[in-house]
Amino acid sequence: MSVPHLTPVVEAPTAAAAARTLRRRGLRLSSARRVVLTALFAADRPLSAEEIAAGAGGAVPPSDLASVYRNLETLEALGLVRHMHLGHGPGRYAPAGRQDDLAACERCGACAVLPRDTAAAIRGAVRDAVGFEPFFHHFPLAGLCPACASARPAR
Repeated sequence: MSVPHLTPVVEAPTAAAAARTLRRRGLRLSSARRVVLTALFAADRPLSAEEIAAGAGGAVPPSDLASVYRNLETLEALGLVRHMHLGHGPGRYAPAGRQDDLAACERCGACAVLPRDTAAAIRGAVRDAVGFEPFFHHFPLAGLCPACASARPAR
């Protein structure tokens, strides 16, 4: 099982802000890092390393998969990127400043942002029941999306 980095999240609302953070920390903004950052900040959902390497749907030029993984690891260690697991597919990556709690479909892999009050109520119920403080950004709340739930055969 992979574990999330415990590095504090670095607020970088744009790829340009993330690039400035890299430079302030003495790291180069290589073309490979620029591709990864551009893909992640342009996406409206978390992306897999494979999607980034394939060009993120035309948002960036295709890249070497190993290079994408190395850069994601560096960016995550710096607190600029976080990874998560949505269902049974590959890990996904997003800018770390987007600290939304997520729900993920176990069948199709779709994800949705949990409204803050809903996430707080769920966390409170779990805390009251068993004392754990749950988080839904590394391993989102799992279930079935509306489309998959309605397509499920009746019991």
